[in-house]
Amino acid sequence: MFSGNVTDLFKDLVRIGGKPPKNRTGKKVVAEKIDIAKKTGVLSLQEHGLEEVPAQVFDLTNLRTLDISKNKLATAGGDRLVKLSSLKTLNLDSNKLTRGSLSALANLNKLQNLSAGGNQLGQAQNKSPKAGNKNTPQPDPLPLLPRSLKHVKLDSNWFTSVPPQICNPNLTRLEKLDMSFNSLAALPASIGQLVALVEVNLDSNQLPSLPDEIGKLKKLKSLSLRNNEIKVSSTNFSSKNPQPLPHSLFTDTAVVDLNLEGNNLTNTQLNLFEGFPKFLERREQIKTKGIYGGALTNLSVCGLD
Repeated sequence: MFSGNVTDLFKDLVRIGGKPPKNRTGKKVVAEKIDIAKKTGVLSLQEHGLEEVPAQVFDLTNLRTLDISKNKLATAGGDRLVKLSSLKTLNLDSNKLTRGSLSALANLNKLQNLSAGGNQLGQAQNKSPKAGNKNTPQPDPLPLLPRSLKHVKLDSNWFTSVPPQICNPNLTRLEKLDMSFNSLAALPASIGQLVALVEVNLDSNQLPSLPDEIGKLKKLKSLSLRNNEIKVSSTNFSSKNPQPLPHSLFTDTAVVDLNLEGNNLTNTQLNLFEGFPKFLERREQIKTKGIYGGALTNLSVCGLD
């Protein structure tokens, strides 16, 4: 018997051997959605098996939100994407986008939210076997990004370093950055130029430490570093044995939500980090005053034993 809501219906279907209904696809469905988008300014073609963006999409000059995630796209439409000059939100998650495929983003001057996780933007391209192309340089993974951006999500993209287009001083409005599930071995000092950052997710990379410049992020409140390579051999810190999480992170930022689960670091060691008492004091004030109204995700000691 149907339990009463959509979630329960899906559960009931699975229990009796059925399957949840699939997303409707096909040219007719796409045409219907595009027609509706002319009025609403919102278009979702998620999980439609698309290998290219339908040409009609680029006639929607009033489009504010475009979701073309979970398809088979190797490009977001090339230079035609520039026609969508009103776009504020673009979701490109889980496609086949490679280096250089997003060059048109530079001209989307109203874009605030970019989500392109689960692609291949950081992966080196195979060079052509032709002799004349042996020394052809790799294209940049990203173009110069519009300064209007507030949220950028680039998880699971094979990045081995943070693209310079991210750590750009022109991105003065960038509040949220997600570069989790990549292969980052270092965070550049230029991260300190993103002065509006409030939330950063760097989970599941290969980071052994953070630069002192992280302290320039005065508005930073949430930092997740789960499953990285942060460790200490001794808590007698010196120039030869630097503290992997700098003093400035604890004293100069507004961080209250710090997740270090999955690193080779103990709670006891963390408590000996210079500046850490200031961090604990800030968190205690939040627990006492209820400043975040329950929004703070983790008030344990950073996910460590």
